Amino acid sequence: MDNLLTAKQVQDLLNVDRTTIYRMLKDGRLAGVKVGQHWRFGAREVNDILTGTTRVSETDAPLPKNTLPLHCVQPMQDVFAEVAEVGAVTADKDGNALTRVSNSCDFCKLIIGSDEGRAACNESWRKLVSQKDESPEFTTCHAGLQYARARIEVQGELIAILIAGQFYVQEPDAHEENQRIRALAQKYRISEDLLLQASKQISTLNDRKISQISGWLERVAGTFEQISSERVNLMGRLRQIAEMSALNQ
Repeated sequence: MDNLLTAKQVQDLLNVDRTTIYRMLKDGRLAGVKVGQHWRFGAREVNDILTGTTRVSETDAPLPKNTLPLHCVQPMQDVFAEVAEVGAVTADKDGNALTRVSNSCDFCKLIIGSDEGRAACNESWRKLVSQKDESPEFTTCHAGLQYARARIEVQGELIAILIAGQFYVQEPDAHEENQRIRALAQKYRISEDLLLQASKQISTLNDRKISQISGWLERVAGTFEQISSERVNLMGRLRQIAEMSALNQ
C-alpha cells in the first residue's frame, strides 16, 4: 500500500481549500480512510490527480455482486408499488428478478405462476434493460399490459432496473381482450376462466397518473442508486482499513 497523506498535505499539493478536499472525498474523486478522528489519503491517488490520470480505487475495481442491498430495496419497493397502485419488481441486467414482485395484480400472478409465463416476463424485462432512453418510457409487455423501467447505476455502471406496470392506458376492446386472454391461457397453460376473471381487475390509468408514476419511478430508483453507492464506498474504505491493519501487523 502506498504512503498516506494528511488532509493538510493534500491541500498543499493540490492547492485547494479543506472544503474542496472533503467535497472530492464525498463525490468519489478522492479516496481516503479515517484513522481515529482524521482522514488519510493515498499518495498515489493524489499524484494521479496531479498528473491528470485521476484514479479512484473504488471505480477501478469491479463492483461487488452485492452492491444493491436487497434487504433495503424490497421494503421500499413494496411501499412505492402500494402508493403508486402498480406492480413493481427490481431486475438485474439480464432481466432476472432480484426482488419479489410487489403489489402484483392477480392476472400477472397467474402469468408468472406458469414456467412459460415467467420466462416470457423475464424476456420482457430484458427488453426494458436494452432501451436506450434514460427516462422511463411505458410500453406494452407480452401479456398486453403497460410497464416501464428506471435505470439503477453505480459509478456509471448499470447494475439493475426498477420496473413498474401491470395496467392499461385505455379500456381494451372486450372482444379483442377475450381473444388475447384465451391465447395467453393456451400458450402458458393457465385456466382460461381464471385468467379472464383476473383480467377484469386490471386498472386503467389516465395520463396524469402515468406521468406521476414515471416521476416516482425515477425518484425511487435514484434512492436505490444512492444507497448502493454509499454501500460501495463503505466497502471500499473497509478494504483499505483492512489493508492498513495487515500492513501494521
